[in-house]
Amino acid sequence: MDKQPLLNTYVNNISMNEAVDEICRLVDEKKKSYVVAVNTDVIIKIENDEYLKKISDEAALTLVDGKPLIWISKWLKYPVKEKISGSDLVPKLCRTAAEKGYSIFIIGGKEGVAVNAKENLERDYKNIRIVGTYSPPLGFENDANEINIINQKISAASPDIVIACFGCPKQEKWVYENYKKYNAAVSICAGATVDFLAGSVKRAPKWMSEYGLEWFYRFLKEPKRLFKRYFIDDIKIFRLTLKYR
Repeated sequence: MDKQPLLNTYVNNISMNEAVDEICRLVDEKKKSYVVAVNTDVIIKIENDEYLKKISDEAALTLVDGKPLIWISKWLKYPVKEKISGSDLVPKLCRTAAEKGYSIFIIGGKEGVAVNAKENLERDYKNIRIVGTYSPPLGFENDANEINIINQKISAASPDIVIACFGCPKQEKWVYENYKKYNAAVSICAGATVDFLAGSVKRAPKWMSEYGLEWFYRFLKEPKRLFKRYFIDDIKIFRLTLKYR
């Protein structure tokens, strides 16, 4: 699908339903591909990481995850239709997958989290096919043997969709380097989605998400971990907006 510029990368200007339809098309065509989402934090990382930019630009779909980027796109006169976060996309995609008979492999999260996510999805969506889960050990991305084991596990399950939840940029780089090596049609980089699906982390109320305050809710839950990200690093988005205006 065609992309349009947004600051230092290119994104698909599509709605949630269009994103689900396009992923289904990719699955039906058995076209090995991957999907990423960019938010303020990712955009800032891309500015100093050419490899991450390449991954974002070459994705079959680059979705916009975050109200601030929606607002910026409007200010830059390239308005994006809708905020599409992995945590919103994946449940809708799972519902569609259950209806169409697509199979899913979930990878990421701490030990047991992916299994809990599988159990909750099987409870919520009749006929859903979760054909595998795996929570790789810390530092797996630097272990060639572990990466080979992961690729073998996914290939053995032969899913239509892989949902990868490691956080940025680890998930994007792992998917980019491996999606052609394992037997799956579409790989989706989905961040903390596995924690939300498992119920181990609670999402912000819908009204906060609608008004662009989901980041603030997350900050209140984990202030020490997220203070630097939200109040030091992410402030750079204002400078980038002026730079790419």
